Amino acid sequence: MTFLDRWAPYALGLLRVVAALIFFEHGTQKLFGVPARADGGAAPELLSMYGVAGLLELVGGALLLVGFQVRPVALVLSGMMASAYWIAHAPRSMFPVANGGDAAILYCFIFLNFVFAGGGAFALDNRRK
Repeated sequence: MTFLDRWAPYALGLLRVVAALIFFEHGTQKLFGVPARADGGAAPELLSMYGVAGLLELVGGALLLVGFQVRPVALVLSGMMASAYWIAHAPRSMFPVANGGDAAILYCFIFLNFVFAGGGAFALDNRRK
């Protein structure tokens, strides 16, 4: 085992925490306007596509943050971000840098990685084993 191998679970846990915090913030922005929405609009209807996305970002982000049920939560969120890319971004342009879908693609694959690798260090899932 190399020095870097020893630290891999901690790096994965740190990636999970940082990604979850930023993702959670997307949910608070959509649902509560905190931080302020860029468009200045009102909160969405909860049962709209945008409202459900906000709920998934809020609840899924919180669950990932603490590392609870990381694999199933990450699977749902990865699928949500793939859908978000193809529904909201891809129709604008073929290139992610031009259609604003960079973050959706990155979240999709970061969450997909958690499905296979787990949540790394600092996860509540590790306490249940």
